[in-house]
Amino acid sequence: MILEVKVPVPGESITEVELGAWLVKSGDVVEMDAELVEINSDKATLTINAEGAGKIEILRKEGETVRVGEVVAKIDTSVTASETTKQPAENKTASPVTPQQQVSKEAGYAQGVPSVSAEKLMREQGVKDSSISGSGRGGRVTKGDVVEHLKNQTSVSEESKASQVQSAPKAETIHPSGRVDDRKKMTTLRRKIAERLVSAKNTTAMLTTFNEVDMYEIMQLRAKYKDKFKEKHGVGLGFMGFFVKACSEALQQFPAVNAYIDGDDMVYHNYVDMGIAVSSERGLVVPIIRNAESLSVLGVETAIRDYALKARENKITIEDMTGGTFTITNGGIFGSMLSTPILNPPQSAILGMHNIVDRPVAINGEVKIRPIMYVALSYDHRIIDGKEAVSFLFKVKEYLEDPARLLLSI
Repeated sequence: MILEVKVPVPGESITEVELGAWLVKSGDVVEMDAELVEINSDKATLTINAEGAGKIEILRKEGETVRVGEVVAKIDTSVTASETTKQPAENKTASPVTPQQQVSKEAGYAQGVPSVSAEKLMREQGVKDSSISGSGRGGRVTKGDVVEHLKNQTSVSEESKASQVQSAPKAETIHPSGRVDDRKKMTTLRRKIAERLVSAKNTTAMLTTFNEVDMYEIMQLRAKYKDKFKEKHGVGLGFMGFFVKACSEALQQFPAVNAYIDGDDMVYHNYVDMGIAVSSERGLVVPIIRNAESLSVLGVETAIRDYALKARENKITIEDMTGGTFTITNGGIFGSMLSTPILNPPQSAILGMHNIVDRPVAINGEVKIRPIMYVALSYDHRIIDGKEAVSFLFKVKEYLEDPARLLLSI
């Protein structure tokens, strides 16, 4: 029997996608539900999985634009792994080896087949040993696994350096001076991000207001309870949980910040679907925490952890990112001191977090050193007045500087 591998519908109004990296080779025998190929839409990177086991024939190449429903490969279910992978007679009692595991063993990996980005990084860095254990699904080696492995290395061998040079991308232009220009095609997701950012700047009356937050009380609270919190709930107690709670409480007091413009109408929500900007290998994605106003700090931290794991393996779906009434982005994890975040349409506001720095501040007439974070609220002035924006941000500041009040919702 021949199974056709068709491009699924990745989301509403999407009619075509760009084929990403094939995770198998033509002629491989794949298992049911095995990941076959990545597809890049204008909203996310997804994978197509095998609907049956058998020998695969690839029909379309990486980088091609294909329509939803188009056949990109075929699977011959009459061919099984047992027909192509024979075990030595003395190893008859051993567990059968899947084609993916066989490829992994031949390549020298400790676990499952590495992701495309992981394999590329391994080639570039000359990683050839089998000491990397995969943390992805089915033991798959992710890019994060390789990065962690490289951090633990004390030096780079000459062989690694040679591998880096050999695997360097082909130059588009080489100048007489030896300088190189490298031209790469933008992915569908990156193009869409660029379009949305330009559109947000050109179609909204965007303005940004700033404030500073004394993080002392939250840091004291975390220092006291984070170990017990992690031990009891299995999830870390981070800053984002407090920020989501603070914004959710403040949004209910300033509903215009949680609204959007639709033609000549202003649409208000009695709920908070909080977008959390997450950096992935494919670019910035914004998964949504639904009904954030009803979640505890534990519920928020659990949702963030789950999305972070999905982003690491490029498993975030269109449904995960659909909707959203307000967004938080954290540039502080990259060391940003201050920035003006761009709106995520049709939302009317976005909060930017930044790094925490010890600064001298005046407290009760005395100068003290406190951990200070600058926060920024970008908003659409067409629907949110300056007074509302400033008052909202100040309310967020009040909640964060008195976390007990925040947790008690008073």
